[in-house]
Amino acid sequence: MDKNTIIGILLIGVIFIGYSYYNTSKMDKAYDKEISLADSLYTVKDYDKAILAYRKAASFKPRETYARKQIDEINRIMGVKQTIQPDSTPASEPKATIPVKSAPSQNLDSSAAISQYGIFSSAVNGKADFVTIENDLVRLKISNKGGRIYSAELKQYHTYDTMPLILFNGDSTVFGFQFFTGDNHPIRTNDLYFTPLTNQKHIIVKDQPVSLRMRLEVEKDKYIEYVYTLKPDNYMLDFDMNLEGMRNILAQNLSALDLSWEMYMPQQERGRKNEDYYVGYKFKYYQDEVDGSRDRSTKEVEEDDIITKIRWMAFKDQFFSSVLIMDDPALNAWVRYEKMPEDSKYLRQFKAKLSLPYSGDESSSYKMHFYFGPNNYKLLKKYDLGLENLVSLGRNIIRWINEYVIINLFNWLGRYIGNYGLIILVLTLIIKMVLFPLTFKSYISQAKMKVLKPQVDQINAKFPKKEDAMKKQQATMALYKRVGVSPMGGCLPMLLQMPILFAMFRFFPTSIELRQQSFLWATDLSTYDSILKLPFMIPMYGDHVSLFTLLMTVSTILTMKINSPSQSSGQIPGMQGMMYIMPVMFMVILNNYSAGLTYYYFLANLITFGQNMIAKQFINDEEILKKLEASKKKPVKKSKWQQRLEDAAKARGVKPPKR
Repeated sequence: MDKNTIIGILLIGVIFIGYSYYNTSKMDKAYDKEISLADSLYTVKDYDKAILAYRKAASFKPRETYARKQIDEINRIMGVKQTIQPDSTPASEPKATIPVKSAPSQNLDSSAAISQYGIFSSAVNGKADFVTIENDLVRLKISNKGGRIYSAELKQYHTYDTMPLILFNGDSTVFGFQFFTGDNHPIRTNDLYFTPLTNQKHIIVKDQPVSLRMRLEVEKDKYIEYVYTLKPDNYMLDFDMNLEGMRNILAQNLSALDLSWEMYMPQQERGRKNEDYYVGYKFKYYQDEVDGSRDRSTKEVEEDDIITKIRWMAFKDQFFSSVLIMDDPALNAWVRYEKMPEDSKYLRQFKAKLSLPYSGDESSSYKMHFYFGPNNYKLLKKYDLGLENLVSLGRNIIRWINEYVIINLFNWLGRYIGNYGLIILVLTLIIKMVLFPLTFKSYISQAKMKVLKPQVDQINAKFPKKEDAMKKQQATMALYKRVGVSPMGGCLPMLLQMPILFAMFRFFPTSIELRQQSFLWATDLSTYDSILKLPFMIPMYGDHVSLFTLLMTVSTILTMKINSPSQSSGQIPGMQGMMYIMPVMFMVILNNYSAGLTYYYFLANLITFGQNMIAKQFINDEEILKKLEASKKKPVKKSKWQQRLEDAAKARGVKPPKR
């Protein structure tokens, strides 16, 4: 490295350190501000707002325990206990401590139940029971406690270790409404026992939709009812909540019902690091775009306070999502996730609160839907709800290329080819053939630069001094202009191909079609291929060796070496070494990525090498040199801009420079 390179690296380091200090200071101020607000709300016993403020403070400093302790204290005051999720972690795996909201004690005597829950006291005590409803695609277990969906299993998929694929499961799940009664009792339906209006314990949906009703009855003809309706061969579950005769039971000043939804998302794929990149939440503004947490975020905690109407809320994984969709939009919402420890079987804890409009009528009905299923672009697109945005395909032109070109081409090939390794091969061939005109232009430009190299070397020899660098550059550019060669002629065609490369970088890791599809030594093209398990962990690289990544790296280096065999002695110091450092860096980064992606890059390198060999058969250096020499004799055509400048100079009496 030369002196300037070293200075540049040091300056970058100083900038990063300065930014880190500034960001830390900013976080400290934001944390102190939210803690001060939360403490004041806690003092005046405005607990709901205090919890939100403490949660926001915790997002600025996730490792600080004060905010979490205050939240636990408020939960204790409001009658919400903390416990540990039972029996969901295998004995061979270290159990992660997971705080969840539990049901109130089932041993409350009648006077205590009435004192705490008022008219809802008859639903406090009960015995856990379940009703299962399923079709060919999903199996849902409905709990009588809270009347909520206890677990959701996708029957046509399984985890990386061949276990049933369950999106969520157990007492850690929260789904229920929160409100105050007319006599000021705080009610959480998640903690109360519903009664199923059926004697069936297992409902199988075959030819027509089937509904399951769960009812929380407080008096005769006065109840809260959940109606789950599952259709055949569909991942969508209709969910209606009916309020009957509740006008005088609920608080008269209620304008909205708060809906709480919480779940722990388990790891489903072998590559935890790669899967973790795509876990997050998404929501759709009413009649507007989709927003949410960023893919590949490094934040331990992320949250959004949504002050406008939303149509749906989703908790998404790399390949699967749980989505709550509302026919009448929620008035506002708050959503948050927290990353789980590396040794946990869970990736995230999700929490969301949504406010649904309440009119105070004698009878009210809310029509909603759940989607429990794969992040399949074509499938999600059919619902016409913007759910296809759950598939991480990039933004702007990158997403456009994936949506309208790559996905359609990939699915079309899938109709005729059964092996996805071969589909990727044919897809790569088609893309490289379409891009070949641009590639050929790049080869022509490189050939022109190659035959002009002796003349460029002569200019370098003519101006050997550092102080003549400007003259040397002007003379070189004058040479290129006389022969009609653009130094950027080889770069621009390659730059035009970059969106395709980035599109494939987004497409392969999130393409559910590749999930658990094997090819050669790769057992799953959606995650990394491993030919060697290392006995230790290498930072960034991992604890395994991916053969497709190695092949990609070697082919990249060979292609670069063949395409640039002649390097002038005047080359920028360290540039040639940097050229070969980049492929090695990509090898380290992509070792944990989708095998389908590195396999595609490897194929692209091989095809590029073949195209290079073919192009050389049609490119004659001597003929190119003759054409360039002939171009020197032609008068240089002035651009309109240059002509206008010269005309303006003449008008001022300034003579143009001699050529």
